[in-house]
Amino acid sequence: MEMSLAKTEAAIEAVLFTMGESVEVEKLAAAIDHDVETTTKIVHNLMDKYEDEGRGIKIIELDGSFQLCTKQEYYENLIKVCSQPRKYVLTDAALETLSIVAYKQPITKIEIEKIRGVNSDHSISKLVELNLVKEVGRLDAPGRPMLFGTTEDFLRSFGVQSIEDLPTITEDMVEQYKEEAELEIANEKREESMDSDNEQITLNI
Repeated sequence: MEMSLAKTEAAIEAVLFTMGESVEVEKLAAAIDHDVETTTKIVHNLMDKYEDEGRGIKIIELDGSFQLCTKQEYYENLIKVCSQPRKYVLTDAALETLSIVAYKQPITKIEIEKIRGVNSDHSISKLVELNLVKEVGRLDAPGRPMLFGTTEDFLRSFGVQSIEDLPTITEDMVEQYKEEAELEIANEKREESMDSDNEQITLNI
């Protein structure tokens, strides 16, 4: 027996709430006994309803999946009843590395470093630790180097449904990345020089 629209929406809410993470639209469709196209329309209508009613929750779309979550403007209310979640601040180097992965994925560490001109071990490790970047496979080449790509957490954090929704990179932005990389190299050389000078002073003493 086919469910009413209200019952179908309630079923979708129940699935999304219980899962607590994104659910592929195909699985949602199977749960409510509808095809993918119809299911997507129902979820979109539900998203509009939440927005029109000013609800504290919303449904976000992430690359063919949907997730039920709270609205950001109620963060201050949430931390009054639960532990304050850790906030991470990405360095310029990490942001630059993340941008390269996002636009060039899948990409190897060597390719990232070729673009940036500096060693990127720390930046990549930090992005993997924060679950913004993950290993997505290995390149069919000698040594089979890891290929990196962005995660669903990356889409969620930057408010985009898929990597196709990312803004277009302009020539000015490319030049800015180059300047930042050159500045980072200069800073690293300066620090190495200072460390060397301090070591010589210590030895002379």
